[in-house]
Amino acid sequence: MIPVEARLAQIAPSILTADFGHLAQQIRDADAGGADLWHLDVMDGHFVPPLSFGKEVIAAVRAASPRFLEAHLMVARPGEQFAHMAHAGAQRLVFHYEAAGSAEAARDLARQAHDLGCEAGIAINPETPIEALYPLLDTLDEVLVMLIRPGWGGQQADLDLLSKVRALSARLAAEGIAMPINIDGGVKAHNARACAEAGATILVAGSAVFNADQTPADALAELHDALAR
Repeated sequence: MIPVEARLAQIAPSILTADFGHLAQQIRDADAGGADLWHLDVMDGHFVPPLSFGKEVIAAVRAASPRFLEAHLMVARPGEQFAHMAHAGAQRLVFHYEAAGSAEAARDLARQAHDLGCEAGIAINPETPIEALYPLLDTLDEVLVMLIRPGWGGQQADLDLLSKVRALSARLAAEGIAMPINIDGGVKAHNARACAEAGATILVAGSAVFNADQTPADALAELHDALAR
């Protein structure tokens, strides 16, 4: 498991808005600028309408970066993709509770990830209550709370959903479980501190890092500065 550092939160860039024509260089620039780990959004066009990329891009990022790499599987049948993602270099496999369909199925998917030598993370959509995950906490290595409807970059975060993060953080503390809480969707410099103070320890940032107005290094510096203020 990634150690939770003394600072408020780690930044996990997502590459959905990166320049894929210069992907390796953008990855290296972000690493040099303060990326803590990589969050790669795999979308199948079924669980969510957009289609993104598969194992080949996972392998390309793995080749370009030594950082920890998690694959966020926004797919209808995540278990079918686990081995491909693991062999391409993903170290944590994050599947959706909604795709699993039940707590029992989610527990089985977590076991499958562990059998491949990967960590197991679970993501929940905005409409899913955080309490649905409580029976699974003993089998997971991360929980990812979506602050937007999954599938599209550039959306505005619904900060009311940080109530889930606060509730989960309290539950983990009560049970004595040390586990990263990841949030995904609309993270920007102006709301990063609020997300971390709610209890999130990993912040996924896509368009906040890869955009036409800043270099990845400058964007990451702005996010880290916002967390430190």
